[in-house]
Amino acid sequence: MLYDFYGEECPHCVDMHPLVERLEKECGVTVVKKEVWHNDENRRELEAIDDGSLCGGVPFFYNDETKDFLCGSSSYEELKRWAGK
Repeated sequence: MLYDFYGEECPHCVDMHPLVERLEKECGVTVVKKEVWHNDENRRELEAIDDGSLCGGVPFFYNDETKDFLCGSSSYEELKRWAGK
């Protein structure tokens, strides 16, 4: 499972949305998007994965299969690598 933890008003998160959509379309993957600034359940899920020692913020991309993660804004190539594509 691929996760995109983001904040609704986070400018870096907004910048990454088109790249995530492109990844889903071009690579045939699904990225589960979890807004954490206004959703306590999603925030707790993020905190269970990242206790602050991995990223400590958003956007935070997590690959549940490989345990690979990306912090902050990334290139499309980095995003593809993270997704295993």
